[in-house]
Amino acid sequence: MKESKELLYPTKWLSKASAGDRVTYELRMQIISGLIESGTTLSENKLATDFDVSRSPIREALKTLASENLIRLERMGAIVLGLSDKEIEEIYDVRLLIETFVFERLVKLDTKDLVKELSKILEMMKIAIKYQDADEFSFQDVLFHETIIRAINHSYIMMIWNNAKPVMEAFILLSMRVRFEKNYEDFPRIVKNHQLYIEAIDTKNRDLMIQSLHQNFDDVQGKVDDLWRSQQMLSKGVDLE
Repeated sequence: MKESKELLYPTKWLSKASAGDRVTYELRMQIISGLIESGTTLSENKLATDFDVSRSPIREALKTLASENLIRLERMGAIVLGLSDKEIEEIYDVRLLIETFVFERLVKLDTKDLVKELSKILEMMKIAIKYQDADEFSFQDVLFHETIIRAINHSYIMMIWNNAKPVMEAFILLSMRVRFEKNYEDFPRIVKNHQLYIEAIDTKNRDLMIQSLHQNFDDVQGKVDDLWRSQQMLSKGVDLE
């Protein structure tokens, strides 16, 4: 996108991305944030001008976003659909189902290396908190959960995760930016929740696993209001800083 417009998606995460991917990630963020409102008509020609690319990457991006039900394709463009509160809750239901299944598989596996890897990621999350880096914290948070899911080496579970990940990642980025700004003092509790995850995996304690899952996901779902507040602020052109 032209330099005059601030990007919502972290550009450092897109160093090896194609032009189509760059457009996809940024449009997804703008739609989920509410910067581009539901009902808006997206024109291929205007998007190509805004992002300073040809129409081919735009078509690629619109096709991906349509598969995520964020837009409805029309001739030479699309209509923005956005997501409802119910759909957001359903996305986190999918996360809960995936990780509940994964935990049951982990009980039967040697998890020593996984525990070490998760502990390293948690340390990176703590550093991001120390330096108030919401984007880095979000990156490490997603990596933490993806590392748990990858540990069971289940191709179809990974397929489900990868399909849901882009939208979930956008939610996490937006909500964490708001939380760093408005509820920074809440992060020690978040770290504790993730530490509980690690302890549950290390001890193979199902009761602790259930507790850690619910503490994490009830917390996430409870922060949907933060996400919508960030959407409203962005839609009105309010600078979070």
